[in-house]
Amino acid sequence: MTLAVLCGSTGNDLDPGAARRLADELTAALTAAGATAVVPVNGLDVAGQLREIARIAADANGPVLLCADNLVAHPSLLWTLATEPAGRSTALVVAEDGGDLREERGRLVAATDGTSRFLGAISIAPADLPILAASAARAAGDSGFGSGPVGHLPASGGPPAATAAITDPASRSSAGRDAVDVLLPELLAGGLVPIATRVRLLHAERVHTDAELTAARAAVAAVDEDSALLRLAVKEKDDFFTTYAVSNWSPLVTKWCARLGLSPSGVTALSVLFAVAAALAFWQASRPAMIAGAVLLYLGFVLDCVDGQLARYTRRFGAFGGWLDTMADRAKEYAVYAGLAAGAERAGLPFAWPLAITAILLQTVRHMTDTWYGALHDEAAARQSVGTAGNTDAGGGVGARLSRASNRVQADTGSAAYWLKRIVVFPIGERWALIAVLAALSNGRVALTAVVVWGLLAAAYTLGLRSLRSLSMRVGVLDTVDTSQHRDDGLLVRAVLSAAKVKAPLAATLVAALAPLVLVAAVLAGLVPLGTEYGTWVNGDVLVPLVRADGGAAIALVVTAVLVLGAGLVARSRHGGPLDWLIPAGLRAAEYLVVVAVGLLCSVPPPVVYLLLFVLALQHYDLTARMEKGAPDVSTHAWFGWDGRVVLLVVCALSGVATMGELLLAVAVGGAFLVGAVRDWRSGGS
Repeated sequence: MTLAVLCGSTGNDLDPGAARRLADELTAALTAAGATAVVPVNGLDVAGQLREIARIAADANGPVLLCADNLVAHPSLLWTLATEPAGRSTALVVAEDGGDLREERGRLVAATDGTSRFLGAISIAPADLPILAASAARAAGDSGFGSGPVGHLPASGGPPAATAAITDPASRSSAGRDAVDVLLPELLAGGLVPIATRVRLLHAERVHTDAELTAARAAVAAVDEDSALLRLAVKEKDDFFTTYAVSNWSPLVTKWCARLGLSPSGVTALSVLFAVAAALAFWQASRPAMIAGAVLLYLGFVLDCVDGQLARYTRRFGAFGGWLDTMADRAKEYAVYAGLAAGAERAGLPFAWPLAITAILLQTVRHMTDTWYGALHDEAAARQSVGTAGNTDAGGGVGARLSRASNRVQADTGSAAYWLKRIVVFPIGERWALIAVLAALSNGRVALTAVVVWGLLAAAYTLGLRSLRSLSMRVGVLDTVDTSQHRDDGLLVRAVLSAAKVKAPLAATLVAALAPLVLVAAVLAGLVPLGTEYGTWVNGDVLVPLVRADGGAAIALVVTAVLVLGAGLVARSRHGGPLDWLIPAGLRAAEYLVVVAVGLLCSVPPPVVYLLLFVLALQHYDLTARMEKGAPDVSTHAWFGWDGRVVLLVVCALSGVATMGELLLAVAVGGAFLVGAVRDWRSGGS
């Protein structure tokens, strides 16, 4: 239930009748946007409006949408505000140099010389209602319109200079003294970091005279709202391949899907079918099949873009749909890796499965760093808004200079430097394009080799730059969330190892990740002997050797496992360091490399190793996708977290049943993931 509050404007010279008609139009637009009630507070002075807003926020149990009653805008902009995908607070802004706001990864922070201007409409998410209530009450008493001291400072410290400038009543123009304008700086100073809802191709402006009202209505009428919405459904900044090979025609498919009544989740399911068909074609490995697979992969990627465009065009958002889209993207890509490897093996090309294993391990670890680096940026923006830390542009040092340089490049949309920066990080569009082209022209092994090589270069580039930038932010992020959940700790760590309360979590995690990597390298170099074959497991027509890790192999594996489990000793320590966002990815790398090491030492068939990595990746993507999409958290901690699985794998290797152990573990993890997903999403929608 969304409650809309229509806030009165001051200093207007609008004809009373025209002002009433505009208010009625806004009320109708807010109702059409999903507001269950529209409460006008335009009969009060600014201080009175703020006090009433504080009361409404204190009593509300759902989103509250504040809107100035002199806003002339396309109704769909209010609809967009009321239907933010992840249920976050969001404000309507227009791009304007010298504005009082600046965007940080799509979030708005105060700035003395910003690039965005507030347009008088903001939707407050339920989680942020306490900030709204406190900020409105504070503004009513401290803004110069009521009693109380001016320039209230939050408990965590005074607002940054940018916020202080726009909260000083003397700095406001007469046209900026409406309740929503007085309230916004207090919200930012109180810790709110809203998402930016930009006008872009549509039109919105605040009016104060009849002439301005007439001109604004004409500007709104001059825009084909439906065509603009269809174009706005395309991401504003996307990958190079997506921008020039997909988004230039995918809106036509989006419109067609909307007319057919397809849901975004339905389109996601279709994209999965195309990707699976492409993987099967790559498995066939003939030249016609490889070309067909490339075409299917491209079309599947188009549908992968269309599902998001359809959701934005129809505003049919849901936590389930966002979660499904994320999970499907990874499952499709990794299924294609498997198809390429199986096809190359079918064609007699060696080393294809090791390349696929390297690719899935590399991409999963990279995605984990993407998730938590993004969370770090959001935390830095939130702390910057209240002046505690995290200004990525201020100060000196290499990291701060890199941040400023990156922001300049990102602002220069369409330049060679802009596209080079977008391409070098190897996003999904470029990955799928590379796979499609190389698969059609060569074979699966070549395609996988290119994915691994480019992926390694992109990982080195992003990891190096992000580490320097995060050091300049001087904030942590993992100490603000349920660390144990995103570490994926099992019972062994939670009940035993973490009791040691050892500090330095990042150092312990790096040791845990490097230990199995060294073991894998030693096995490949012949420095560690392979296990001893003692029999054969017959499964139909398949003969699988039974290999036991013994002697030097056993010692090396046990030592490695001990070093990996050492990461559990720091589970209860504070994960608040500037580089601790690397810990989830480091733990994933440690576990996955143990899977690979056991596979090498005990001659586990590479497809079995890949299958286990595939289901482990899905389980870990489930954790991060729930966080990113505002989905329900995992209800219970796993008995067998990464720690339990490492112990189980080592025991299986020492017992000579590594192949069966990895296969059964894959079934168990995959089954638990599916059961949990069905349980948690049984009431999910599109």
